[in-house]
Amino acid sequence: MEYKKHILLISQYFYPENFRVNDLACEWVKRGYRVTVLTGIPNYPMGKYYAGYDRKHRIREEWNGVKIIRIPLIARGNSSKRLLNAIGMAANYFSFIFSGRKWVKSKEAEELKADLVFTFEVSPMTQALIGIWYGKRYNVPTYLYVQDLWPENVETVTGIHSRLVIAPIDRMVDKIYRETGTIFTTSPSFVETIVKRRKPVNRRKVHYWPQYAEDFYRPMTKTEGRAELTGCGLEWTLKEIDPNNFNIFFTGNIGTAQGLDILPRVAEKIKRDTLDAQNVKRTHFVIVGDGRHKEELKKLIDSLGVSEMFTFIPKQDAEVIPALLALADGAFVSFSNEKLWTMTIPAKLQSYMACSKAIIAFAGGETKRIIGEADCGVCVEGQNIEELTEGLRRFMMSDTAAMGKRSREYCEKHFNKVLLLDRIDKYIE
Repeated sequence: MEYKKHILLISQYFYPENFRVNDLACEWVKRGYRVTVLTGIPNYPMGKYYAGYDRKHRIREEWNGVKIIRIPLIARGNSSKRLLNAIGMAANYFSFIFSGRKWVKSKEAEELKADLVFTFEVSPMTQALIGIWYGKRYNVPTYLYVQDLWPENVETVTGIHSRLVIAPIDRMVDKIYRETGTIFTTSPSFVETIVKRRKPVNRRKVHYWPQYAEDFYRPMTKTEGRAELTGCGLEWTLKEIDPNNFNIFFTGNIGTAQGLDILPRVAEKIKRDTLDAQNVKRTHFVIVGDGRHKEELKKLIDSLGVSEMFTFIPKQDAEVIPALLALADGAFVSFSNEKLWTMTIPAKLQSYMACSKAIIAFAGGETKRIIGEADCGVCVEGQNIEELTEGLRRFMMSDTAAMGKRSREYCEKHFNKVLLLDRIDKYIE
């Protein structure tokens, strides 16, 4: 078979970990590219190796036409103590680039003969160094897709602001941006931040390229959703969701960045003020997913006495999410109150919109802009419980079906998968 080009795709996370890079790799294969992925041993988000994977097993495999090379890394771990978590993540990040440096010099890397290297960057940014090393050693073009800004992400997530720590990271990021040929970002705000760094980056090589939702994210009726969940053996989830409630769903990683702590406090306010006396249905929050902050969130819910207003469903395969969202009266997005998150377009926003869901968001910046342009929900900024509760009340009294329809229309226009992939093809070709 004759291929267009051979793409070396670098991503610390890849199948069976659930990231959009999985779909991107498969789409490139369908479009006639040869794709090799350099990745680590799957351990996200729970911090331990997936069953069947370790440093000796399944380190070379093929999936949907994609060749996968897994290099050693230390699992990130999962501790209730913030310091131990930080140490675990640092070990995870640096072990991957250490293995990557060694791999770039290997015979396997030399014989790969990739035509270009494309780094899919969600944290850590350090993985982009592997792409630069490969590009230099084998004289091929380098591309970088920035989804997490560094050092801003490090400061926001860890709370570390010391220049002794941040300055070396800043210099590394300067090197990455300087030595990468073409840079893509997931939001317009990221473009502006990158080109206006203290060491500015040439605007001509930085481009906004939003994420798209995979094809399986599609509108479904509640009847279709129930049937699909039953058909795939997940009928037990139907018992968790009372159709007489006003069910607001959150799907995805449960970490500190998502700012989900605000939900139990809003629930407490609703319960105290009997907000639902104004509505036919009772407010209920359904949290689908796992993550480091899940147990702390559950403890907060219990301590505030609102456990009857919450249902937790464990992490599911991404393909199941549309059927679950079919049971939702609204979809929820939130971010903790940090400047970085106002510049971020959360990936779940495209997923919700592709499924025609009305959106209730406790966020500002890019999230608020998109929801406002689409007129597909209610968005409230800040952490004021009164304002958030009032925003939720307005959302529940709105025409969420019409909002959902506008949500899907906006997604098809601005986050169209085919058009976005056509655009990236032009840069690659």
